[in-house]
Amino acid sequence: MAKSADGAMPLVEHLRELRTRLVISVIAISVAFVPAWNYYPQIFDYLKLPLDGLLSDSVQLQLSNITDPFTLQIQVSLVTALVATSPLWLFQIWRFVTPGLHSNEKRWAYFFLLTATPLAFLGAAMAYWTLPVSLQLLIGFTPDSVTNLIAVDKYFEFVFRMVLVFAVGFLSPLFFVLLNFADLLAAATIRSWWRIVVMVVLVFAAVATPTGDPVTMTLVASPILVLMVLAWAVAAVNDWRRRRSNRLDEATEPDF
Repeated sequence: MAKSADGAMPLVEHLRELRTRLVISVIAISVAFVPAWNYYPQIFDYLKLPLDGLLSDSVQLQLSNITDPFTLQIQVSLVTALVATSPLWLFQIWRFVTPGLHSNEKRWAYFFLLTATPLAFLGAAMAYWTLPVSLQLLIGFTPDSVTNLIAVDKYFEFVFRMVLVFAVGFLSPLFFVLLNFADLLAAATIRSWWRIVVMVVLVFAAVATPTGDPVTMTLVASPILVLMVLAWAVAAVNDWRRRRSNRLDEATEPDF
């Protein structure tokens, strides 16, 4: 790619770079879409598994239109392909952004990319694990004389929303670390916010898992709180390293 003397890329080359990254991402998603389409019955069964124990004569999944089965298979296969290829297209986004970053900012981007992906998948796994309890509570409000006909697309929309919310929740400590690395948030400030952080995480756990069971809420909140403690520890080490580096710089400055 042609660049100017200061490392800047002309607009045309920048647009070509964007096109290249988009094409690579689309090809990867398209390739992953094929096995997702072929294994759709297994994927469908896996996503439906949290609800299986609640299905009965009074609780049933339903499709209401002739085209719904085809549309549903496309949606589920596409989301599966997006999730499966997320490390690759996130990397393409990073590669598109990095030419405009300084060397230290690129290190932050590397750190974010390598850390965000496993944290997001961990949050998704936690969401899937808590789904049976959440579904049991919500469906439990159905009156005895009423049949609960759950639209399949609405059920999967609920599942994907839960996964997204949990993924964001597990990523939140990472943003504290990035703000600290950017020298915008000190570890001492994070520590001073501990009461607010605990309350926000507990409220998040209560909303994300709408159950009156405090044990389940605690199980959801505990991993996020542990990650917040780790984020504070990383920030504290980084602040100590930064202070030490500043003291060394001051000690080596010549006196006039």
